[in-house]
Amino acid sequence: MKINRSAVSLTVEDVAASAAFFSEHLGFREEMSADGFVSLGHPDAGMNVVLLRRGLEVLPVGFRDQHAAGLILAFTVDDAAGTEARLKEAGVEITMPLLDEPWGERLFQVTDPNGLVVQFVQWLTPAA
Repeated sequence: MKINRSAVSLTVEDVAASAAFFSEHLGFREEMSADGFVSLGHPDAGMNVVLLRRGLEVLPVGFRDQHAAGLILAFTVDDAAGTEARLKEAGVEITMPLLDEPWGERLFQVTDPNGLVVQFVQWLTPAA
């Protein structure tokens, strides 16, 4: 099997609000859109983020009213501290401040207008 691209599809109340957040603060760009749907691409992410309006009729019946919850959308970055500082300066609320985990992960989290948790991770080089 050959996989050509990757995407994660998330159901939200307000597609435009999340799309604006991902575009303005995270550098994503709209690649496709229709009523209740937007696909966002990023030149460095290697995947698309697809936002679907909750209740959209094209979703399976048992899935239509669900909200993307209980998941963390994580992106690896080169400089977590610099990314956190840039987002703070832009007015983004940091919902989990920068911390270093004992296994070598530096991370922080933000939450978009629909409650989507976005985590930024930097892998630290272990001390020699």
